[in-house]
Amino acid sequence: MAANPDSRIVVAPDGVRLAVFQAGPPAAAPVVLVHGYPDTHAVWDLVAARLATSWRVVSYDVRGAGASDHPDGRAAYRLDRLTDDFAAVCDAVSPQRPVHLVGHDWGGIQGWAFATSPRLAGRIASFTTIAGPALEHGLRANREPLRRGHLGEWWSHARRSWYIAVLCLPGGPWLTWRVLMAGGRWRWALERLDRVPVGSGYPAATAPDDGLAGANLYRANIPRMLIRPAPPIARAHAPVQVIVPERDRFISPRYYDAAAAAAPELRRETVPGSHWAPREQADALAALITGFAAEHGG
Repeated sequence: MAANPDSRIVVAPDGVRLAVFQAGPPAAAPVVLVHGYPDTHAVWDLVAARLATSWRVVSYDVRGAGASDHPDGRAAYRLDRLTDDFAAVCDAVSPQRPVHLVGHDWGGIQGWAFATSPRLAGRIASFTTIAGPALEHGLRANREPLRRGHLGEWWSHARRSWYIAVLCLPGGPWLTWRVLMAGGRWRWALERLDRVPVGSGYPAATAPDDGLAGANLYRANIPRMLIRPAPPIARAHAPVQVIVPERDRFISPRYYDAAAAAAPELRRETVPGSHWAPREQADALAALITGFAAEHGG
């Protein structure tokens, strides 16, 4: 975060304690940053430092990450529980004023749930998602080629998400984080494979534990959606901006195609770099976030 951040604990309705961090002018319009997997709020440090000159910047470690509680069991990580967490944070830091929501990776996936939840209508002034499609949009993009019998097209999208199958298998998270990514291997992978700037507290020292607990995000939500018929596309009650990194090795650009139906006035932008754009493209993201939020009550 930016210099002299304020930190506090917010308790979710189910008793999970969330570590919340704030910076920037207290009276400024609030921007809430939600990180993805397997990160903590530290993934936003470079972006937050730029935003905090003009905005009240709020970030939090989601459940299962960083300084927040790591509850046991898949059910604790369902999207409805994550929605409760976001609502609790907003109630604590901005009870009377809508927030500008920004999500990355699973933070963006969560953000789609927040921005389409009727109970949060009026609480979100704008929503920017970075490398984070809605879960149902991604599943729809995979189902459609299969329905048409276009296996090659399906494979071109699905092969990027191989890690989801690993994390959903029995023992998969333990194998990944206790064996493959222990001893600094996650830091090495970020730096060498995706050329992500590391250091100054990123990635967090808690990454192996966070990766193991946070795998429940996949295990609690994706299998349940796979066994159900595709739901109608939920409409967002806030304006939406989608930012797509050009070198995202994990998420197919097709996973964002349904976003236009969910947000008719959708704005779609592209930035250079890998999936971890908040670490590589801080200036560009801060400018896009600021510009979009300023158009919608910033």
